[in-house]
Amino acid sequence: MWHIKEHRDIKKTCSKLPLNIVKKYELWKNIIFRHGPEKLKEFPGFHDEKLKGVRRGQRSSRLSDQYRVIYTVGRDIVTVFVIEITPHKY
Repeated sequence: MWHIKEHRDIKKTCSKLPLNIVKKYELWKNIIFRHGPEKLKEFPGFHDEKLKGVRRGQRSSRLSDQYRVIYTVGRDIVTVFVIEITPHKY
């Protein structure tokens, strides 16, 4: 089992998000908790990917066309740290 740590602002952010985005985030957390981030590759809807540039070392998963969850994965311990849920800027 994996540990999921959320940034202190995630609960506040979730309270302002549409309900369908919050439900998708809860599904995302459930997959991570039970199987780890590698399992996300089996769900093409999340389109999990490594980020580049300023966000190097972080990963992104789609919650919708607009919203992404940005997170990091610890190597020494099985922890996923959710940094933010943000609208994607095009």
